[in-house]
Amino acid sequence: MASVLRPRTALPRLGASTTSPSLRRIASPFSALPYTQAQRRHVSGPYGYTQSKSLLFSSFGEPTDVLSLHTHSISPSLPSGSVLLRTLAAPVNPADVNTIQGTYGVKPPFTPHLLGAPQPSVIPGNEACFEVTAIGPNVSGFSRGDWVIPASTGFGTFRTHALVENAEKSLFNITSGDPSKKDGLTPVQVATVSVNPCSAYRMLKDYVDLVKLSIESYQKGNDVTGGAWFLQNGANSGVGRAAIQLGKLWGLRSINIIRERSTPEQTESLKQELRDLGATVVFTETEFLDRSFRDRLAELTNQGKEPIMLGMNCVGGKSASAVVKALSQKGVMVTYGGMSRQSFPFPTGPQIFKRLRFEGFWLSPWGNENPAEKKKTIEEVLQLMREKKFQEAPVQEVTWDWDTEEKTLKEAVQGTLEGFRSGKGVFVFGET
Repeated sequence: MASVLRPRTALPRLGASTTSPSLRRIASPFSALPYTQAQRRHVSGPYGYTQSKSLLFSSFGEPTDVLSLHTHSISPSLPSGSVLLRTLAAPVNPADVNTIQGTYGVKPPFTPHLLGAPQPSVIPGNEACFEVTAIGPNVSGFSRGDWVIPASTGFGTFRTHALVENAEKSLFNITSGDPSKKDGLTPVQVATVSVNPCSAYRMLKDYVDLVKLSIESYQKGNDVTGGAWFLQNGANSGVGRAAIQLGKLWGLRSINIIRERSTPEQTESLKQELRDLGATVVFTETEFLDRSFRDRLAELTNQGKEPIMLGMNCVGGKSASAVVKALSQKGVMVTYGGMSRQSFPFPTGPQIFKRLRFEGFWLSPWGNENPAEKKKTIEEVLQLMREKKFQEAPVQEVTWDWDTEEKTLKEAVQGTLEGFRSGKGVFVFGET
């Protein structure tokens, strides 16, 4: 896309808000190119300035109440060490909404004069797939057309473009000048790889060595009937679906708990969907909380000879208590969410007599502490995607074009936490 201003219009300063009605957009001949080729659809101001839009908030509250769409300009003279990015896709995670509401574990600081906004503000969003469109001086390791993702959380991804300083530390380069690395991938897959799949990967790997447990069980000849077990609630979430697939690839077996849907047919359809991904067994919360589940569990685990050493909890409340009951001696429960918003008291008896361990997992600090390992995890999952061995979670795409109304974008963010959804909301950027 391109834009032209009348000659008498003043040149906008870097970061200044530009909402002039004299902006005129012209269709780009590159807009129809496939993602395997470098695209150059963007809105340009005078003298090569890039026109960009961002969602901002300057106070905490519900997204529909506090978000606003801000237009600003980016200078063609890039600072040393910086790159200019155009956003291809950006998912809306529950943590993003909680951050806007002010209920997340960490509250972001409001930055004065952010992108020329009149009030101290924050750009929400943590995940995205960007395309490099321009490179400043003293930058190595990037080429135009590269696909990149944020190296850490708090990046601010709900925007059409981003000027990123200290690019080599701020970004993971997915393609590194090799367009063939895009083959087999879509921007949505790349945009959604760094949170849910990484969380599942680390929880399955870092607390109990389930692969080693599987090997040892076979070596002992304990009449084992398969790989080591793990149990998880919220199994149809993005993390749950990733854990099912990774577990299957690693020879593990999974017990998966889901909420009932509106009808028995819808519930069975979801169960089958997870089984098709690789789930060993799938139960509803009602089945899981019923007293008869103990007998079902004994049958599955060869009367306890095949222990359940890892439980993954993102629900809390009664469901978390049931996970504790299902764990075997010296098992570990890892909590990474609390969707039910119900408290979960740490039970004294199981801690003492079953010698259970309770852990919490939060991807953000883990990633900050282990950047190289995070990048390695991302690269491994992306390679599985290229090989068609790993499917991304279902998504609901929301097109973000230059003319997309503020109301549409705000409602897409607000809807993330509302009821049963067919997939995670993802902004897919078109003509920007």
